[in-house]
Amino acid sequence: MRRIHNSTKLNRASAIAVAASLMMILVSANGSGAAAETKVPALIQAEPPIQTISQPVIQPLPSEDAEESTLADSLDDLVAIQPQPEELSHDLTCLAGAIYFESKGESLEGQLAVGRVIVTRSKSGRFPETYCGVVYQPSQFSFVRGKSMPTINRNSRHWKNAVAIAQIAHEGTWRSPVEGALFFHAAYVSPGWRLKRMARVDNHVFYR
Repeated sequence: MRRIHNSTKLNRASAIAVAASLMMILVSANGSGAAAETKVPALIQAEPPIQTISQPVIQPLPSEDAEESTLADSLDDLVAIQPQPEELSHDLTCLAGAIYFESKGESLEGQLAVGRVIVTRSKSGRFPETYCGVVYQPSQFSFVRGKSMPTINRNSRHWKNAVAIAQIAHEGTWRSPVEGALFFHAAYVSPGWRLKRMARVDNHVFYR
C-alpha cells in the first residue's frame, strides 16, 4: 500500500511539473501577440531624415538690367544704354512719335519733359488711359492729322533718341525737370491759361 501511495504522489508531482512547463510555454508564446501590442504606441511617426547639401548655397544677385538706371550718372548715359527694339508696342510708338515731333531738336531733358506729360496724363483719370489715346485726343497735338502722324525717319538719330526717351518716360527711370506737369505749350505763344505754371524747359512752358 505504501508503494502505491508513493507512486501516486510521484505521478501527481510529475503531472504538476508537466502542467507548469506547459504554462511557461504558453506565456512565452503570447508575448508576441495582442498582449505585446498593448505596450507599443498605436502610431509611430518616423522623423524625416536630415538632408545635407554638399554644394555651397549662393544667394543670387540682382540682375544687371534691374540696376541699369542706378548705374547711369546722367540722362545722356541712360539714353545710351537703352535697347533699340526692332518693333515697339503700339502705345510706345505713339509716345515716341509725340516726343519726336514735339521736341526732337531739344535737349534730352526737354524731350523727357514732353514724354512724361503724356505718361502722367494717361494715369491722371482726366485723359484717355493709353498713350495713343492721349496723343490722338482731338485738339491736343498740332502734328496729329486725324488719327495719324506724319512719316518718321526711323533711321535718324532723332528717332533713336525718341525711342530711348519713350522707354525712360514709360518706366519712370529718370525724373523729369517738370515732373507732374499735365500741360505744355510752345514758348513763342501765350494762351493765357489759368493753370499753375511750373517752368520753361527749352522751347516749351509746362503747367500742372
